Amino acid sequence: MRKTLEILGTGLKMALGEFRSNKLRTFLSLFGITIGIFCIIGVMATVTSLEKNVQKDIKALGSNTIFIDKWDYTGQVPYWKLMNRPIPKIGEMNRLKQIVPEAANIAFALQRMDRIEFQDEKLDNVRMYGITEDFSKIQTIEVIDGRYLQQTDFDHAGNHAVIGYKVAEELFGKPERAVGKMVRVYDRNVSIIGLIKKQGSSIIGGWEFDNCILLPYGYMRTLVREESSQPVIMLQGKENISMAALIDETTGAMRSIRKLKPTQPDNFSLNDIDAFGEFAAGIFAGINMGGFFIALLSLVVGMFGVANIMFVTVRERTSQIGLKKAIGARKRTIMMEFLMESAFLCIMGGLIGLILVFILTQVISGSLGFPISISPRIMFIAVSICIVVGVLAGIIPASIAAKMDPVVAIRSK
Repeated sequence: MRKTLEILGTGLKMALGEFRSNKLRTFLSLFGITIGIFCIIGVMATVTSLEKNVQKDIKALGSNTIFIDKWDYTGQVPYWKLMNRPIPKIGEMNRLKQIVPEAANIAFALQRMDRIEFQDEKLDNVRMYGITEDFSKIQTIEVIDGRYLQQTDFDHAGNHAVIGYKVAEELFGKPERAVGKMVRVYDRNVSIIGLIKKQGSSIIGGWEFDNCILLPYGYMRTLVREESSQPVIMLQGKENISMAALIDETTGAMRSIRKLKPTQPDNFSLNDIDAFGEFAAGIFAGINMGGFFIALLSLVVGMFGVANIMFVTVRERTSQIGLKKAIGARKRTIMMEFLMESAFLCIMGGLIGLILVFILTQVISGSLGFPISISPRIMFIAVSICIVVGVLAGIIPASIAAKMDPVVAIRSK
């Protein structure tokens, strides 16, 4: 153990000495390593952070949840086949509650984008949702002021609403002023009873609760036509039910409700939210792999640069190598010292690349709309790559040094 630590210490001292004595030559030789690590870690950090945010947004749509809609969210079904499908109905939701025991929660939602008015203020493109009772059991909605919709609001189609943080901020200046105010929706007065906690921006869109107003389904149904409001049924399975079993049961139930014959195709889509997460994970894995192989070219160039340094170093230290071997240094010890030096040189180049990536993440995080971070796992990968590249770059020069004849090496001085 002590001998190993001595070799490591010697390798580090030799690497630092090489850098101090030949700064420009060493830096230029390490530049390929720096660029390679910069590319690999930059791509991995960006893609990993992006995937983390996308997966968070997908999970926000509801875990173990199916969206029953006329539209297919994957884009695999031709648009013309979807056009003539019937829209989901509130009655179908009620029937599903009765005949799908695997479902824990089932909700119905109408979706529109329109204008909200408060006195002289007008706000366009606000997301209006007409929802049923179970909606908040599937979606995470945290009310920070006032209250959420109660059962009486749903039962009596009350003109009460819960408002998103951004909408409240733009209409009232300060979001906390929203509760208790009356806003105009389709020329009807609606009372704001609750304020939703700020959610932040979403990469994939989703519900965007910051820019929404939640109304009881019954009340919104008096304001708009259901056919023009993108109705959707949300069905969340019980924890012990697999998604495959839930889809099978729901498919059979919907075909029964719509009285489809065995030869007739489904006239509805069951959009599996969990499958979107798996699909996204596959895409990001491919992007990471592509970025890795592109950056690998830079690392190969950098490896030859480090190998060049080590060849020069071996030639410059030929007499020292001869003296070490003359006083009993083993081939393995000589070889390990040069391999350690090569590895430490690559780690130095990698650290420069990591610093550059860190600076880049701080600069572009704000402009991308989501934070980019370098995880400990990514840093471990970077250091591991540097060590592997360093060993590969130094193995031939180290072998040459280890095989030198001590008498010839000493005389070369």
